[in-house]
Amino acid sequence: MTKAASFTPLNNPIWHSLTTHHAEFAEGCGLARRFDPGIGPLAGMREQNPEAYRALSDLVLPSEFAVLFLDSAPVLPAGWRLHLHRPMAQMVREGHPIPPAGSFSFETLGAADVPEMLELTTLTEPGPFRQRTWELGGFVGIREVGRLAAMAGRRLALPGFTEVSAVCTHPEFRGRGYAGALVAAVAAAIQEQGETPILHVLVTNTSAIRVYESVGFALRRTLDLAVVFPPARES
Repeated sequence: MTKAASFTPLNNPIWHSLTTHHAEFAEGCGLARRFDPGIGPLAGMREQNPEAYRALSDLVLPSEFAVLFLDSAPVLPAGWRLHLHRPMAQMVREGHPIPPAGSFSFETLGAADVPEMLELTTLTEPGPFRQRTWELGGFVGIREVGRLAAMAGRRLALPGFTEVSAVCTHPEFRGRGYAGALVAAVAAAIQEQGETPILHVLVTNTSAIRVYESVGFALRRTLDLAVVFPPARES
């Protein structure tokens, strides 16, 4: 397999995660899948077409939304509602991670830390984080005076690649290098398992992009982030 071919699944990362390493967390089959709602709202389609959207509408309630990572602009069938559409940078870290300056003490986060993790992600909004998101694994945090000051972890996982996600720092503790340190630590753990770290960030979040570049991530391509609501179901 050529290097270019090995990266092709990244053009549709949620679908390839839900049909491979994260199949145990998936609902649906065939044309569309979604994460168990307790994990999060991310959903994927084998390809973007009316049949796939119809399959996705069977999985997502009209009161729910789905978060899609698309390789082209969303083309929604009648009845679907587009809540948000933004360009999103997909970044990849090849080679050894660049360690951040300074020394940091990391703490492994798990089920007992979920209330604090939910509190921090609600405050900082790094992306969807729900009661069971921590089950995707690899979450680490930094504490200050007993408080969870910053954290990062993993989300999507497909053959050869694992996503760094939920990178966030409490406003009271920003400017201390925590985000870069955590991303570098999570990326290093991914690479120790023989996989390539990836991450996704809105192209407008230039401060975060600079942090990710400082620890060795580089832009691969731009994807389309879409948050969509399915049509009402017939009674």
